[in-house]
Amino acid sequence: MPSRLMQWLHGEHGPQHGVDPGEFDASAVVDTVSKLGSLFAEGDTRGYFRCSYDGFENIPDEPVMVVMNHSGGTTIPDVWGFLAHWYRRFGSDRPIHAMGHDMVFSLDKVGDFFAKRGVLRASRTSCLRALMGYKRDVLVLPGGDREVWRPYSKRFDCDFSGRTGYVRMAMEAGARIVPVAHAGAHETLMVLSDGHEFARKIGLHRIARAEIFPVHLSLPWGLAVGPWPHIPLPAALRYRVAEPIETRWDGFGFERTESSERAWVNEVDSRVRASIQRGLDRFAGRPEASAGPTANEAAAATTDDAHVQAPVRKHSGART
Repeated sequence: MPSRLMQWLHGEHGPQHGVDPGEFDASAVVDTVSKLGSLFAEGDTRGYFRCSYDGFENIPDEPVMVVMNHSGGTTIPDVWGFLAHWYRRFGSDRPIHAMGHDMVFSLDKVGDFFAKRGVLRASRTSCLRALMGYKRDVLVLPGGDREVWRPYSKRFDCDFSGRTGYVRMAMEAGARIVPVAHAGAHETLMVLSDGHEFARKIGLHRIARAEIFPVHLSLPWGLAVGPWPHIPLPAALRYRVAEPIETRWDGFGFERTESSERAWVNEVDSRVRASIQRGLDRFAGRPEASAGPTANEAAAATTDDAHVQAPVRKHSGART
């Protein structure tokens, strides 16, 4: 369902772009990746961002849901850096569809640009269409605007704010989840506050599906209030791809009911967040620890969820 703002701008059904994976244009991707070379440099190549990638061999041949923590404000250099390496490694013959916020498609020309490069409006329908209908990979950032605008002091924390819908979509599509930890994009600005409470009070979640109204230090604004795009400072962007995590129903030996399925969703979510947090801990140079719920996630969890949590067990990620 489009936000009220998108309905006002584009009509009842929202923007026309970003709903069909068929909008993907391989030639546009090839052209864009070639131009990104001077920005997202690898190895000994000089570039604006120094990028390093570890674990891409963990990505299996079948379509998967790549789940990554989100950093770097509205300019999202973390996503650009990941996609640049994806296409350098796999080529345009293996498209990956990044799930984007409605605001990406608020202007038709901008929406057309991103749709041709595989970006889809974040929704269950578009995600499943890409995974099941087109047999393509998807990139999901469950933390969304809350995580991409989290304070600078929490830049090494994975925080999905209790969102687990991505697990249910992966389950429905029968797709494994590949966790990716990223660090560096949050060094391109300094977020002082995400402004979540203020955003809720003025109803931004109803108007524009936005949970934040941040305060940040960034170029060219200096001290800025609001989710303005910024000119990112040079930074080292680091990525760690972990082993795939199975999403197919486990069941714990129980009949599949609403509560037992919710327990399985919570366990898969815990595995994904723990995997990403281990990568972030490594980037931060601190002892690795299991990723329990953050303050935001604990507040977002329902009482029912607390009663059906199942213990996290080690899982190889192998399919049988």
